[in-house]
Amino acid sequence: MITESPSTGWKDYELIDSGNFEKLERFGPYIMIRPEPKALWDRHLSHDKWKQMAHTLFTQGAGFSKAGKEESGVWNMLKRMPEQWVISYGDMKLRLGLTSFKHVGVFPEQAPNWDYIVTQVNRLKENNLKKSVTDPPRVLNLFAYTGAASLAARMAGADVTHLDSVKQVITWARGNMELSGLDNIRWILEDAMKFVQRQVRRGVKYDGIILDPPAYGRGPDGERWKLDESLYELLKGCAAILSPMNAFMVLNLYSNGYSAMLADTLVKCACGESGRRISGELILQDNFGRCLPLSVFTRLER
Repeated sequence: MITESPSTGWKDYELIDSGNFEKLERFGPYIMIRPEPKALWDRHLSHDKWKQMAHTLFTQGAGFSKAGKEESGVWNMLKRMPEQWVISYGDMKLRLGLTSFKHVGVFPEQAPNWDYIVTQVNRLKENNLKKSVTDPPRVLNLFAYTGAASLAARMAGADVTHLDSVKQVITWARGNMELSGLDNIRWILEDAMKFVQRQVRRGVKYDGIILDPPAYGRGPDGERWKLDESLYELLKGCAAILSPMNAFMVLNLYSNGYSAMLADTLVKCACGESGRRISGELILQDNFGRCLPLSVFTRLER
């Protein structure tokens, strides 16, 4: 098991401090305070210092609903800042915005996964060239949100299918594609399970599959998603549509209580023993050396 974090060379993101169930972050020129239930320790800087530095502070509502979903909250403006702005990750452009659920449109700890996706698409392309295959690798991104992983795959030259169940975030992702000077990503508004099951029936294959499923969710037609009940079935479907050779899969899990070992075992049981698996945690490290674990991952390479 390994731990990975964004490169210190990424100038548009910084975890300044963390603690007391919050984090102090900089996205581009703007600094914000957001809730972080995994920051169990004391903050290094005083709360007054945090508020002096921050442009905005998110105040959450009642915590969690009966369905286990985060409740919405409000952003309290401390200094003037726009509601939307753009940051860069290499050649990738990502439009950020202040949403009512504390998110801003990007999960910065995912940067190592983006780098990995680029590396894998390039690997697949090189292997294809050795076999005189000119078609680009086909990559499917499920629960794709605002599309950073889709952009990474497309920038590397993949034929990308981007799926999410929320129309607004697909529109957001399309805007990020255009900002980044890219085109020809295929957009799918659908329930992930339904889509994968249909691809299985049709015998469609993908060379790369990316999954970042939430703990709870709803499809566009009200389809119910609960991670504990649905993940393994979805992984088995993904195993059926993943190319048997020259392929990769990335599974990322945020849900509390899920370990890297559990993710590894799920992928092994769903996809079999063929290929090489790498599992670990994605973390952010603040400026005072505290490591904040935020998600676990398993990557499969064939």
